[in-house]
Amino acid sequence: MAIVHLKNSATLNNSNMKKKILFALVILFIGIQFIRPAKNQSADAMVNDISTVYNKPNEVSAIMDKACNDCHSNNTVYPWYAQVQPVAWWLNDHIVEGKDELNFNEFATYSIARQYKKLEEIAEEVKEDEMPLYSYTIIHTNAKLSTAEKLTLTNWCNNLRDSIKANYPADSLIIKRPPQREK
Repeated sequence: MAIVHLKNSATLNNSNMKKKILFALVILFIGIQFIRPAKNQSADAMVNDISTVYNKPNEVSAIMDKACNDCHSNNTVYPWYAQVQPVAWWLNDHIVEGKDELNFNEFATYSIARQYKKLEEIAEEVKEDEMPLYSYTIIHTNAKLSTAEKLTLTNWCNNLRDSIKANYPADSLIIKRPPQREK
């Protein structure tokens, strides 16, 4: 009889512990909803946008709007689930990382060498299906680029590179790294 009582007591304690852990997790989940990253939404005029220095045809703009700008501009269109933590933190990390790598709204501030290089990288990554990211296109299925859209975007980038190459000295198109100090 005593063994049965101890077993029931252990089961009861285990059940109470599970309830306490679940309660703590629910409180934690509710609590983190109040810790939000700043939104990537700017009301400022886009004076340094890529379109201020290069012609961006409507079809290229449409492609960039649907597949690039959420992570590579100063204005993200947030889905409903971006209101839920920790998803918003994860999205914010992607946006910050994307803008650090390439920001179309700041493109005019880049050196000509950096612009030239970024246009090459865009064409390469689109051609090789590295952009848009697979994790983005899972939910944003309209961001998946067709073969024709990829060709439009890569041709635009390559044409801009050709134009830059024709208008600037070759040595200005190379990103110069500061010399490494010898140890």
